[in-house]
Amino acid sequence: MFIVISVIEFLLFICFSINIIYLLFFSVMSCKKCEKNVDPISVYKKIAILIPAYREDKVILECVNSCLQQKYPKEAYDVVVISDRMKDETNNYLSSLPIELVKVFFENSTKSKALNLAMEQIGDYDIALVLDADNTIENDFLCQINEIFANPSVQIVQAHRTAKNTNTNMALLDAVSEEINNSIFRKGHVNAGFSAALIGSGMAFDYSLFKETMESVDAVGGFDRALELTLLYNEKRVHYLCDADVLDEKVQYRDAFSTQRRRWLSAQVHYLMRFLNYFPQALFSGKWDFCDKLFQQMSIPRLILLGSTFIMAVLFSFWNWDIAIKWWILFAILIFSLFLAIPRRMYSWRLLAALCELPYSFCLMFYNLFRLKGANKKFIHTSHGVEK
Repeated sequence: MFIVISVIEFLLFICFSINIIYLLFFSVMSCKKCEKNVDPISVYKKIAILIPAYREDKVILECVNSCLQQKYPKEAYDVVVISDRMKDETNNYLSSLPIELVKVFFENSTKSKALNLAMEQIGDYDIALVLDADNTIENDFLCQINEIFANPSVQIVQAHRTAKNTNTNMALLDAVSEEINNSIFRKGHVNAGFSAALIGSGMAFDYSLFKETMESVDAVGGFDRALELTLLYNEKRVHYLCDADVLDEKVQYRDAFSTQRRRWLSAQVHYLMRFLNYFPQALFSGKWDFCDKLFQQMSIPRLILLGSTFIMAVLFSFWNWDIAIKWWILFAILIFSLFLAIPRRMYSWRLLAALCELPYSFCLMFYNLFRLKGANKKFIHTSHGVEK
């Protein structure tokens, strides 16, 4: 029995260590400052702002208004709202604005279907910018997108998505999680010579590339994962625009957190299995960005990793301190990695209080591991609208 436990413990320790060292490396790499484009741009590319909106009546107007207030030349961009099952009064008001309203209806709605149908109906552009209906952007956002696309080697850009709201403890934790992702999977990766990770909104693409690639994406959930893996396998690089902020609504309560994370977990497993058979060829062809992204799909979700490492350290403390000490060291390294990735502006006493939500959040995530079946076969919508 002792031998069996020792073998299992050794394998778990190796698995957890690989995950934690990976986070530590890219967290450290994120400490380097972003490079800024300071060259003035006189050519304005034509931009389509694509906003899929499924029952987003509460938030869509704020998003559209932020897009219409851009300093960018009005004739050089269009706001395209893809309305799916929104109320008539919302659609009527949107129709009165200087935007393009594309009404769609699907028996089984998905973001990929909405985007593909919209691109069939609108004209040609130079750049496609994808926003979620709960996003807002600063008035110089399109100017920053235009500047980075002035570099002919740039075809894909992920902007810095950050929290619009931190009105509850859960929203604050979600905001912190977003910034950890920005540090490790975007800024840290770019500084280490890898592609930044896409995140589903605040993404800008060469229009022709995006339209062509999306034709092969039929994702129900996690369309950004399918899109990203496809692009990386085709050796396309994702750049990161760390100073161009996209404000994104964070989940405010536990039930919304559980629903959203269940969808994300399901997408992670689904696309790992879907793209795993591409790994040998990618490895031998030196497609390191694709291999790195596939490793991320294999990785233990961060909250589960945090909770499980702590539990292992506590359990072995009661059984064998010599084993427990290495788990405590591993846990300390993980804590250091995560706090290093959090922007200093977010350090506060309120964050310390919000951390009390972590044990319950861990339980929700762990429970969701047993509820993945069917989660990626039907579109699961996260309701939006910040409660005051």
